[in-house]
Amino acid sequence: MNKKDPYAALRYKEFNFFLLMRFAMVFAWSMQFVIIEWEVYSLTKDPLSLGIIGLMEIIPAVLMALFAGHIVDQSEKKALLVKCILGFSVISFGLFLITVPKFNAELSLKTILYTVYALVFFGGLVRAFLGPTIFSLISLIVPKKVYPNAATWSSSVWQMAAMIGPAVAGFSISIIGVHWSLCLVFAFSIFALILLTKIDKKPILNPKIGEPIMKSLKEGLNFVFTNKTILGAISLDMIAVLFGGAVALLPIFAQDILKVGSEGFGVLRAAPALGSFLMMILSAYFSLNKKAGIKLLSAIFMFGVCIIIFGLSEIFWISVLAMFFSGAFDGVSVVLRNTILQLHTPDHMRGRVASVNSIFVGSSNELGAFESGLTAKLMGVVNAVVFGGIMTLLTVSFTGFISPSFRKLDLEKEVEELEKSD
Repeated sequence: MNKKDPYAALRYKEFNFFLLMRFAMVFAWSMQFVIIEWEVYSLTKDPLSLGIIGLMEIIPAVLMALFAGHIVDQSEKKALLVKCILGFSVISFGLFLITVPKFNAELSLKTILYTVYALVFFGGLVRAFLGPTIFSLISLIVPKKVYPNAATWSSSVWQMAAMIGPAVAGFSISIIGVHWSLCLVFAFSIFALILLTKIDKKPILNPKIGEPIMKSLKEGLNFVFTNKTILGAISLDMIAVLFGGAVALLPIFAQDILKVGSEGFGVLRAAPALGSFLMMILSAYFSLNKKAGIKLLSAIFMFGVCIIIFGLSEIFWISVLAMFFSGAFDGVSVVLRNTILQLHTPDHMRGRVASVNSIFVGSSNELGAFESGLTAKLMGVVNAVVFGGIMTLLTVSFTGFISPSFRKLDLEKEVEELEKSD
């Protein structure tokens, strides 16, 4: 196989079905989250309500993450993924029902909100299993020598869906309304389920089937916290997402500050994903692995700068550009972090390591949404966003100063050795 082949992973048929399935799921999930954000803020006009959405998802996602990782490592991945997608489908159908106009008109605001929060809570339970299962499945579809390339394409498809989903949601809300937009979400979840039938069942590589759960969890945690490279990568990304959570406040910026309506909201929501997606596509052709530590630190620093610019902007096109470039720099971080995780995680521990990663990074999206909603309530929307950007800059600067070994991180040799293998 060509050493520099940017399409190496795409030459495996099952991986292409996997990418389509992942696109459909992320598209549905990101579209649904945007619709919920819009509907809840439209009903309440309270920034804290946006934070509560994030809190309702993070609580079960964090509480169940480690147990989910253990179960993923003990289970056949395709069957578990089927259950995850079915769970999401039930939740999306529930949101579709709660927004039926005739039914909705007979319910109180509290009933509607509590039902939405409850469904988001159950979505957090599903997500606790979904991320680790998908991460583990990749390594069973393609050989180890194309892990870095597969990680790049998987991340790129994730970002493409995260880009298109919010944009479609914004226009869909305007054209067909919240209710039928959620019907579209449900349809895509069923499509993902159909695509998954094209992937065969995979072997369970864990040699410790039946291992006591507490022993299993301890082993997973010890591995992550003693591996400085993995711990450093996921910690940095967590800080950026936690304090740079301006995305959670976009409904407020769209409606009250920039005054651009649901269409403008869709553009703002899609801009960072577009930037990230383009950066990931470029990374398939131009490697980021050389001097990875410096690149990762620099990218997250510039992400913080973009968040500050967005917070201060009152001009729509400047805000869109700030969001676009924040996504581009975040894309560098995502590619490098996923490459580190795929290269440094043993096959039998992928579920547990991915679960710890979901606590650090994935759930910090929702925790960041809660932090943004809370700080916006306390200090104002603009000040909250600028504060988050400044905290990101300070954290990255501090990490780079105290960790010279992370600054010197270089993945080039590891990747070259894998690509030379048969």
